[in-house]
Amino acid sequence: MTNKKILIINGPNLNLLGKREVSIYGTNTLKDLEKKLNSYVKNKNAKLTFYQSNIEGEIINTIQKNFSKQDSIIINAGGYSHTSIAISDCLRLFQGLIYEVHISNIYKREKFRRFSYLSDISSVVICGLGFLGYEIAVDLALTNHK
Repeated sequence: MTNKKILIINGPNLNLLGKREVSIYGTNTLKDLEKKLNSYVKNKNAKLTFYQSNIEGEIINTIQKNFSKQDSIIINAGGYSHTSIAISDCLRLFQGLIYEVHISNIYKREKFRRFSYLSDISSVVICGLGFLGYEIAVDLALTNHK
């Protein structure tokens, strides 16, 4: 059986997980998340590729480079979720499934965080479940959940 190729994109400031607003995001780091997910898929038919950037254009370039290389994209665009029409437009061109993930519950936070330009193009939006949200998104990607 062929491995599902899943690109996991984390946006601005997620490189500071474990240091940044630990009351909201917890003490685990981005490396902890990557290790956890790699361990999680060890016996599943999945190949995960991780990418993090604080720069909008670099995120867009990475999505474009992976149009034909990935089956699904799991994205936590961080603050760009609420501001980036450009990332949204780029994701609209991706032919695979898209899953939007947020570690915190964006609907319990500041008003400006309650809207996402990515939600309407995502098969599923998961928020408020911490790192578990990524595991759920991986499972959904493996089953092609729309």
